[in-house]
Amino acid sequence: MKYFSLIFFLLLVSCGNKEDILLPKSNVTIVENVVDHSPIYIFFRTKGKDTLAEVNRKNSIITTNWIFNIDKRLPLRLVIPEVMKLQEKKRSEVVHKNELAQNYYSYADSIGKNMAFLPFTKVYYKMEKPKFGVVVFFDKDNKIWVNGLMIKKDKLESFLNEFIIEKGVNLRFCFSKDLSYGTYIQDKIFIQSLKIENKEEFVY
Repeated sequence: MKYFSLIFFLLLVSCGNKEDILLPKSNVTIVENVVDHSPIYIFFRTKGKDTLAEVNRKNSIITTNWIFNIDKRLPLRLVIPEVMKLQEKKRSEVVHKNELAQNYYSYADSIGKNMAFLPFTKVYYKMEKPKFGVVVFFDKDNKIWVNGLMIKKDKLESFLNEFIIEKGVNLRFCFSKDLSYGTYIQDKIFIQSLKIENKEEFVY
């Protein structure tokens, strides 16, 4: 966890005590460096048998790039509603709006041994099933289903290219609400490798 030390140090200074976030891991870097940024933290908490997501955005500045540091153990049903609230706050800003400011998820590149970032500014989340289009669903066991047909991950790209993309069908990328955030980030990086533009995501 040595590449997380900067995050922990900043949090130690700003909050007065050490807080750990277990970041997702991948073997590829999408974006290596983000300048002029503010951190947002979503912590993993437990209360009895309940799992909670605790948001800390005290140091976020609306005109900067926002980096979301989110614990990989949290389920999407807790993470995405908080992300949606923060996205909406930034999108609805009028007085101090910066059109160039982006949103990124942070994760660890386990091969390069560095922090890496995944942009998601243009993604609009919906906590519901899509009403039309071809549904590509990542379930809580990380199996992939295309309109009810299970497809192996290493076969998905060829399947989509042969049967769907060339026909101009609308793809709807969907994720189980019980999928862990860590697995979700790995899935998003995989989807990006398919070179498919993805502006809507559904969680249910």
